[in-house]
Formats: sequence, structure tokens, C-alpha cells
Amino acid sequence: MAVLSYNEITPKKVIIFNDEPCLVISSHVFRKQKRKPVNITKLKGLKSGRALENTFHVNETADEAELERKDITFIYRKGDEYWFHTAGKPSERFSLTTDLVGDQGKFMKERSDIEALIFENEVIGVKIPIKIELKVKEAMDAVKGNTSSGALKEVTLETGATIMAPMFINTGDIIAINTESGEYSERVEKA
Repeated sequence: MAVLSYNEITPKKVIIFNDEPCLVISSHVFRKQKRKPVNITKLKGLKSGRALENTFHVNETADEAELERKDITFIYRKGDEYWFHTAGKPSERFSLTTDLVGDQGKFMKERSDIEALIFENEVIGVKIPIKIELKVKEAMDAVKGNTSSGALKEVTLETGATIMAPMFINTGDIIAINTESGEYSERVEKA
């Protein structure tokens, strides 16, 4: 297990904090006058789903969590639960709550493969691709005179998620979404 010094606790790393694996969401190292530098971090508990803040001082370290990864297939969502099975083994089904899956879950297509993050034999989260291509299920027609550059309208994607997209996007188009920001990226295919 790697030990990270205070300034190595950086975004996207997973550390053990309060006996829980935590994803580092942000970190900011700075020095107050004549004092030793500190690293102010925002963490997300991967089991509890809670957001935490912690300041690591120069003499403090954190253990990097040892995570295993395995391929899983998303089956469907029911209420607050996302159902998956181990890739290639449909009988090995399990569910995860929306807290563990996160906001990006709304962009997952049924029967798509993603990566599960495993800590001590327990699935604690999923790694969804940063870019996902989805079909536009519903888009309002552009209003004449409102097609200026930068104008946006709401569109509904095949997964049921809604996002803001440029006026020229129509029903049936396939668009790329940045799952980290939840924003439109580009049109991949015109309907």
C-alpha cells in the first residue's frame, strides 16, 4: 500500500480516511505567512457517499487505497437502485444505490459495460467513461430567430436524462456527452 505525503493527496486518488476509502475531489496546497504549508482537500466517502473536508499538514500522510477493478454490465435502473451483473456472467447480479453510482449514472445505457471499483471484496463505486454517445429521444424544434450561436435548448436522451444542447440538435441525432460535467460535447451523427 502506498503512503502519500500531504502534497501527494491530489484529485482522483483514493485514500483511506476515517477507515473508509475516500475519493479526493479537490486539493489546494498553500502556505499561510511564516507557517508550514497545508493541503486543504475535499473528499467523498466511497462507502457512505458523504462529502468530507480535511486539511492535511506537512507531517501528515495518508494511505492510498488498494482498489481492484472488474468489468461489469449495467442492466437497468429501478428507483434508487442500479442493477448490474459481472461481465459475461448474467447470473452474478447485484445492485448499487444512486449514492454510489453518482450523477453520471443517468448517462449509462442499458447493457453497456463499465468498470467497478472494488475495495476489500466490496463494490464501492463505478467508473463511467468520461465521454458517452447517446441518441436524442426528444428535442424541441428551434424557434425561428433563436438559432444564434450559443443559444441552448433542453433535449431528452435515450437514457431519460435531460441536458442543454445547441439549437441545431434534433430528435434522432447522436451526441457525445461529457459525463463529468454533464454537458453536451459534440454532435456525432445527424439523424
